[in-house]
Amino acid sequence: MSGEQVMQVANLSVSYGPIQALRNVSLSINKGEIVALLGANGAGKTTLLKAISGLLKPTNGEIIYKGENITGMEAEKIVEKHLIHVPEHRQIFSTLTVLDNLYLGAYHHRKKSKKKDIEEKIKRVFELFPILKERKDQLGGTMSGGQQQMLAIARGVMADPDLLLLDEPSLGLAPLIARDVLELVRDLRNKFGTTVLLIEQNVVASLKVADRGYVISHGEIVKSGSSQELLNDPEVKEAYLGHAVS
Repeated sequence: MSGEQVMQVANLSVSYGPIQALRNVSLSINKGEIVALLGANGAGKTTLLKAISGLLKPTNGEIIYKGENITGMEAEKIVEKHLIHVPEHRQIFSTLTVLDNLYLGAYHHRKKSKKKDIEEKIKRVFELFPILKERKDQLGGTMSGGQQQMLAIARGVMADPDLLLLDEPSLGLAPLIARDVLELVRDLRNKFGTTVLLIEQNVVASLKVADRGYVISHGEIVKSGSSQELLNDPEVKEAYLGHAVS
């Protein structure tokens, strides 16, 4: 990790009509980090990712990405800046093949990329996700849940993310498959230097993968620290871990 800041969120607030979903949220992410965002269902985690990626408009605050203020910018413009959001529930194109799903991941950068560069990205993705190479001609909707999740992440990787937002990548997966998916998140950082902001239902697993974490509750950041600090924090254990950490 270089210490170079990729993103800073400052005093960000988001409302759904009269309901305030985020309240003065501030956090930062450095290049090469995996940062976990922890919190109960409804705490505001997904809302924060949607605001960062341009799917929701903040009512207050700033999002600075690679030195540029992108607050309120259209989602398609944000994608062009290599800030990529892989939402929960996968949302792959089920009637397209694995290969076509991957090509679509590079769609916004097709004008700047030569065909050989895109093919090189495909090769790199297949090295990281060998099961997708085996299934490259299979329709996305006919694969298992774990394979579809790998495809969703791989499609995001095709866009050359400088920052990858992952929302619940192990949701609905069997424990062993979920573990494999989170190991792939670690590989993205270790092998390709990808910076990741991770929401994950399994708090212990996410902190074992992440470098640092933030805890969000009722739309506000209430705690932050290194992964080990949060794993050892009595309040975090009580609220999210139960007896899972010895």
